[in-house]
Amino acid sequence: MSLSRGDECTRGAFLLAFSLFFFTTASCSLPRIIVLHDPLTPEEHINLGLSYEKKGETEQAVGEYKKAAKYLPTAYLYLGNIYYGKGEYARAEEYYRQAIRKDPGLADAYNNLSWLLYTCGRNLEEAETLARKATELAPSNEIYQDTLARVQEKMKQEALPTGR
Repeated sequence: MSLSRGDECTRGAFLLAFSLFFFTTASCSLPRIIVLHDPLTPEEHINLGLSYEKKGETEQAVGEYKKAAKYLPTAYLYLGNIYYGKGEYARAEEYYRQAIRKDPGLADAYNNLSWLLYTCGRNLEEAETLARKATELAPSNEIYQDTLARVQEKMKQEALPTGR
């Protein structure tokens, strides 16, 4: 059985229409483009996260910091700061500790973890050790010196007997 030229065109048009209908209804979307290589550097993810934070878009910032954390320990510090700001102290503490594990020279992580413990009023001995480490890493940083002084003052106050 041979098809006439008109029948071939009709059949071709039908197959094209059927294919378009099938792909648009069966898959419900166009094919996805998969990026195998992230075009942004870890530093660019940090900067993008900071931009999101400034705009109050913390969830987007968290996503960017997590992408950067694969390569930059500083990203864990930023994650800790976000969770500290949200009042999620346990998560903040985890991220600060992770930053310290990944980069033992990251003075901000020591200071921020010390401050977290100080503000939560727990484990002041560890808070003092952490603040001392931050000041050892950056002796001229006045913020670290202030953290250490406040922790030590609170330790003195707690050591005083309460008058009855």
